[in-house]
Amino acid sequence: MDGSRIPHPHPEHHRSHHGGWLRAAVLGANDGLISTSSLVLGIVTAQATPQTILLTGLAGLAAGALSMAAGEYVSVSSQADIEEADIRIEREALEKHPEAELEELTQIYIARGLEPALARQVAEQLSAHDPLSAHLRDEVGIHELQRARPVQAGLASAASFTVGALPPVLLAWLWPGAGLAAAVVISTLLLLALLGYVAERIAGGSGGKGALRVLVWGSVALAVTAGIGRLFGIEAV
Repeated sequence: MDGSRIPHPHPEHHRSHHGGWLRAAVLGANDGLISTSSLVLGIVTAQATPQTILLTGLAGLAAGALSMAAGEYVSVSSQADIEEADIRIEREALEKHPEAELEELTQIYIARGLEPALARQVAEQLSAHDPLSAHLRDEVGIHELQRARPVQAGLASAASFTVGALPPVLLAWLWPGAGLAAAVVISTLLLLALLGYVAERIAGGSGGKGALRVLVWGSVALAVTAGIGRLFGIEAV
């Protein structure tokens, strides 16, 4: 039998492995949609020209996407640096104190519920196969599938922000006349509700709470920026 595939009589579809990409995708798309829509709405209520509104939306999209990419890259790079430091520490410890590291791994398995003799056997077999991976996974909590990848994280954040920011920018381009403010508000709230619903459904929830919480905060952001735009627009007239 192929040892790489473990038969399971009752397939279980866990949700936790979606956590990393789901968080980044939802955060980027929500941020792009809320911030760019609010920016466009604020400029619209300030009675700016269609060209200014479109330029503002494009500038907000570009600046936001690059900011998200840079922020995520720096953040995940810091995490990667910490992981690399832990890997060096474990590698040196295994070279200098192999027996002590084996005993440490044994005690970890004992603490998890294995009998001492079995824990020792498991530690020895895993150490014979790949001692560094065993210690990184079971002692430090670093798993290869969950390693920090700064470039991937930065590009994913920029892409998700861009996807979220595109609807208000396209509206500013294709709907330069009256009613743009209402179109931005309605489309933004509908898309936010959809994003929140889908995100919670993927995470295993009903979807209603996810839609409600993004609608609340999105509405606040739109209302505040619209108010600022109207205030300064009135003063500028």
